Amino acid sequence: MRIDKFLWCVRLARTRSEATGFCSNGKVMIDDEIVKPSKMIYPNAVLKFKVNPIWRSFKIIEIPKSRVGAKLVNTLIIETTTQADLDLIHQIAQTNRENRSQGLKGRPTKKDRRDLDDWTN
Repeated sequence: MRIDKFLWCVRLARTRSEATGFCSNGKVMIDDEIVKPSKMIYPNAVLKFKVNPIWRSFKIIEIPKSRVGAKLVNTLIIETTTQADLDLIHQIAQTNRENRSQGLKGRPTKKDRRDLDDWTN
């Protein structure tokens, strides 16, 4: 099975074209080698998937015939990412949620910058 189809089948990508984009942008590795979307995969391979700022790693147990339900994904792949890396992902997600609830979206607008300058001076 092609790697882009596999990513879609085990629900690491929402759409098949999104999975193809991940592969084309160098965000997918098999056995420590960056792969193209057409690369064929096999059981017992180590799949690494870039989720900023870390690489999540999975061991492929079995290749599905088609897309599977979320409950069955654990029978096809096993996540081997360290707990410290998973905690980092959760911490970043928590920070982003807090910033979004406070109305912080990233770069300040011109008005925000002027208000900040008036407040500091």
